Amino acid sequence: MKTLRRTLCTALMALGLATPAVAQEMPPLPQSIRAPGVLRAGVRCDQPPYGFRGPDGGFAGVEVDMARQMAVWAFGSADKIELSCVTAENRIPQLNSRRVDFLIATLGVTPDRARVIDFSEPYRWGGSDMLVRRDSPIRRLDDVANRTVIMLRGSTQAQWFEQNMPNLNALRLNTASDALQALMQGRGDAYAHDAATLVVVAARDPSLRLVGEAFSVSDAAVGVRKNEAEWLAWVNAALARMKRENLFNTWLERWVPAETRPFYSSSFNEPRPQAR
Repeated sequence: MKTLRRTLCTALMALGLATPAVAQEMPPLPQSIRAPGVLRAGVRCDQPPYGFRGPDGGFAGVEVDMARQMAVWAFGSADKIELSCVTAENRIPQLNSRRVDFLIATLGVTPDRARVIDFSEPYRWGGSDMLVRRDSPIRRLDDVANRTVIMLRGSTQAQWFEQNMPNLNALRLNTASDALQALMQGRGDAYAHDAATLVVVAARDPSLRLVGEAFSVSDAAVGVRKNEAEWLAWVNAALARMKRENLFNTWLERWVPAETRPFYSSSFNEPRPQAR
């Protein structure tokens, strides 16, 4: 039995998933969450390295691994998770309609969102940037005045431009793949999104480049429904344990190429910077 237990622990560690929680390390899982026998998480499916579809079509990414780790601590198995793809626009409606019980979905903390859902403690920060064609004359944020900027519906970038550059010509689309395609087709002059997503695209495609002026920097956190204090306490304990056990760096090593990893590592391990 001891040999079997050691073998299981070794296998879980190899997968970057820590073993089930000792009772005193985690608060009790609320009955409403425990009763179905699985956790139900909303994750992104088009946002590498956080949440995306892998080569086999399965769920992959840092935030996907976070959700699976929570299933290990809740139910003793990474398989005890039901993952659902959500978009920037539909993720909060999916949560509040109880289709999922929490969001680990590149969710930035904003006052408007805090009025309709509760946020965990932040686990990283994230800034925004713009992707343009390499020969574009756009060199800074103000250069997009009177131009068309592509962005996702319901995103922090869309909100930032509404508040700070309201006369901008905005092309709002549903998914990151649609937005990138629109940029490549010349339907817009720039594509505004999370810098963490855009840096991967720019590294893979030499015909594109980042503008490099950060804006709309915010914390990223897990979203839960309002007035679920016990569940929120459990989520916060899980996030604290992930940090304590250095799991974020383990997952970054798995999903982020070495040449772009420092960019992501800073968002998990360093203080949030000031930006426009």
